[in-house]
Amino acid sequence: MADAALSLQPENAARRNKRVALTLGGLAVGMIGLAFASVPLYQLFCQVTGFGGTTQVASENPKGVIAREMKVRFDVNVENALPWTVKAAAPITDRIGTVDTVNYIATNTSDRPITGQAIFNVVPEKAGVYFNKIECFCFTEQTLQPGETVEMPIVFFVDPDLDENHELATIREITLSYTFYASDSEGS
Repeated sequence: MADAALSLQPENAARRNKRVALTLGGLAVGMIGLAFASVPLYQLFCQVTGFGGTTQVASENPKGVIAREMKVRFDVNVENALPWTVKAAAPITDRIGTVDTVNYIATNTSDRPITGQAIFNVVPEKAGVYFNKIECFCFTEQTLQPGETVEMPIVFFVDPDLDENHELATIREITLSYTFYASDSEGS
């Protein structure tokens, strides 16, 4: 009887060790999967909620225009590794819901083609969910030839639903800020 109990213990231990190893292996694979998925999931979260001043993408303004006015200021920063000069658009004040177009102006100051990309945010951050871009140079990489100067348009509107958010009732100004950086694509 004692021999039967001893012979079962190694089998049970081996089975338990195998189960623990499979569980830990599955956990490791899951963690690696989450690491790769974290950036797209975070971007999706920011786009849906406007978190961190993330703006929305729209094809039109279906909600119309309201009487409340909003001033939109534009800001620009250029990474030192990108040999471009970029001039921000002038501020505009318009009724909320009006579709406006502004242009940033960028010049490649180097002697070779350079590809750049822009990332953006909105201040105050809570207004990001109401800032809608219909067209923006920030949607794609931009390649400028040596000495080339281009206008880079942004077509946008502020969603009239902003007026219903009591936390933003006193907001009269939104700042859209871009940071330009060198891209890793060919042409850089």
